[in-house]
Amino acid sequence: MLLALLCIAGALHAQSLITGTVTDQSTGKPLQGVTISINKTGDLTNQAGYYQIRLSKAGTYTLTASSVGYKTYSTTINNTGANEQLNISLESIALYVKPVEISSLRAGKNAPFVNTTLTAAEIKKQNLGQDLPLLLDQQPAVVTNSDAGTGIGYTGIRVRGSDITRINVTVNGIPINDAESQGTFFVNMPDFASSTSSIQLQRGVGTSTNGAGAFGASLNLSTNEFNEKAYGEISSSYGSFNSWKNTVKVGSGLINNHFTIDARLSKISSDGYIDRATSDLRSFYTSAAYISDKTAIRLNVFSGKEKTYQAWNGVPADKLETDRTYNSAGTAKPGTPYDNETDNYQQDHYQLFLNQEINTHLNFNVALHLARGRGYYEQYKAGQSFGDYGLDYPIINGDSVHTTDLVRQLWLDNYFYGTVFSVNRTGEKFNWSVGGGWNRYTGDHYGKIIWAQVGVDKDHEYYRYPAQKNDFNIYWKGEYKITNRFSVFADAQYRNIRYHADGFEAAPTYIEHVNYNFFNPKAGVSYNLNDANRVFASIAIAHKEPTRSDFETNYGAKVPEPEELQDIEAGYSWRNKKAIVEANVYYMRYKNQLVQTGQLTDVGAYMRTNIPKSYRLGVEVNGTVNLSPVFSIAANGALSSNKVLDYSAVTYDGAGEAHVQLIKRANISFSPSFVGGATLTARPLQRLNIDLVGKYVSRQYMDNTGNKEGSLDPYFVSNLRINYSIPQKLFRELGLQFMLNNIFNKKYEPNGSTWPYFDTNSNRVVYDNYYYPMAGTNFFAGVTIGF
Repeated sequence: MLLALLCIAGALHAQSLITGTVTDQSTGKPLQGVTISINKTGDLTNQAGYYQIRLSKAGTYTLTASSVGYKTYSTTINNTGANEQLNISLESIALYVKPVEISSLRAGKNAPFVNTTLTAAEIKKQNLGQDLPLLLDQQPAVVTNSDAGTGIGYTGIRVRGSDITRINVTVNGIPINDAESQGTFFVNMPDFASSTSSIQLQRGVGTSTNGAGAFGASLNLSTNEFNEKAYGEISSSYGSFNSWKNTVKVGSGLINNHFTIDARLSKISSDGYIDRATSDLRSFYTSAAYISDKTAIRLNVFSGKEKTYQAWNGVPADKLETDRTYNSAGTAKPGTPYDNETDNYQQDHYQLFLNQEINTHLNFNVALHLARGRGYYEQYKAGQSFGDYGLDYPIINGDSVHTTDLVRQLWLDNYFYGTVFSVNRTGEKFNWSVGGGWNRYTGDHYGKIIWAQVGVDKDHEYYRYPAQKNDFNIYWKGEYKITNRFSVFADAQYRNIRYHADGFEAAPTYIEHVNYNFFNPKAGVSYNLNDANRVFASIAIAHKEPTRSDFETNYGAKVPEPEELQDIEAGYSWRNKKAIVEANVYYMRYKNQLVQTGQLTDVGAYMRTNIPKSYRLGVEVNGTVNLSPVFSIAANGALSSNKVLDYSAVTYDGAGEAHVQLIKRANISFSPSFVGGATLTARPLQRLNIDLVGKYVSRQYMDNTGNKEGSLDPYFVSNLRINYSIPQKLFRELGLQFMLNNIFNKKYEPNGSTWPYFDTNSNRVVYDNYYYPMAGTNFFAGVTIGF
């Protein structure tokens, strides 16, 4: 792939070249990182403020230059086919309009870590209602899935085989991962992509960050975008399975040279591909800021509320071919399925930021945050023993009654709050940041019976188990330029976690109080061979604590151990004005990695077990090439070997006797050896963008034995996206979007679970598999009106 991209790029040429330098109007100094664009062809200025853009057709074009903190420059150029020089001078806004966030968590331009960034424009062109993980599906080494089969509702993402509990997620630098499960449930943040200005995905350990440890990737979402002018936007979309998305966005622009207000209101609903897998999702986002020449204060308040019919049980293997949309949730009720077998949750977020510039080289950021979550999932349970709920057997008509049908709710009620900060210094040769945070979680897990046939009072509470978690971290990271081309990077973090869990539903008497101290050092080098070529290498050590589920599901066995990861990465990037190619290799060596067994808890979470020794070794390549003024292609591929070593696989027969299989070397669960994606883009008209998207994922094993019977088949799926901006003078923007997913109606399952057991009759392990199929050919269509 790398050689092909290089050969294609080398053969390309253009008719004319637009070049120039960009400087600050008041100081005359060159400006680096200014975005220069001509009809969606663009460049970023280098350290000398230099840019160049190739044009292949004669004609009249609009050139714009934009950079945070400066007024946007726009001019018309008439390309006759000859080279042209255009120098630009930008006028400063004279306000502190850098992103108001804990920005030190993001990898910088020359950081020796693998990362990709999605801009607001790239997010917008595919944001028709599907959950945020689906918008990242074309990133290298990424595999996504959806319980409901449509991308709306509960969705999942894995990076290099690591699931969301191992991916650190922050919003404006504030941790979002749930403190106990360590997962991020984007269903609680519906349509958050509509408020996101950029998304950076760091693969591997990456730089030090706040919140949950990064064992597969770090995902940083930024929402704090400065808008100088007032705006409004209405977008609506409709798709298969009665799927709707409606969004309204407004912004005040700059008021009295200091204040801005932005807001969004969204509603998403879908009937789902899987039976009864409905979703009713609502959210809002508001942000108010005060900005002066050296100070910025911003308050973000956003909330999401979801109601989804449970679809996390999966489709049994014996129904996959004949009834792919089968859903067992609610079928415990006699007759028709229970109509309210739903998950219900609301999460409110409050973020307050202060960014202060002390001088041109020194600034600091501090933020306070609070997340309030509460909700439950409801189940109809048949033939339940009163004793299992701590109840006496009732006497009815003189006889003792031992069982009853009932409806129960399992509740979460929690608070997550704290503070994060960073101090940042920039210089000619030496840049550094010191930062960290203190975060506290308090939550109650409790269950109540809201209805029973006999013998139980309404809303009887049958368990309540509190939990608390304190998470403190502090880090220092610095970059030193030895020469203009060669720089070294160092990063060190100390993290302390204290977790108290006083009982679990499955183990009421199990009290677990743990205290972990982790030291996570990182170091790397970066060398720019010239303006087109760069190489880098890094080594990082990371630690991660077990989740609440790890303690609960391993009750009675060995207490789960914290994990340790050594991550070695090296990469190379090459770019010119027609192509960008990036390649990297990595070796991730684990001690006590907690890997998925393939089995699920009663709330659809994967059970895990410690593996003493395991590793991931891989190479990733991605690139884009402008083939012509009309066509461009983006492609990525991730080839990896993911192995557990000296693994003891335990299965049980019908009599409860254990059977142990010793495996010297096998594939890590849900870690495909190859993941590839490609997007062919055509722009036949100036405002028309057509993307043909392909995705291939090789075989995934659902446990750690490498047995094909407990695996997911490889799949290749193709999607089509069309975006057209209608030329007109009434609105600022009038855009049409169309998305045709799975255009060849491929039957595939990107996710599943397995329950292996030992069959004494055949004297072998038999796999009881469940799958999460994605929908066949389906569509979404939308319209956006901007004011």
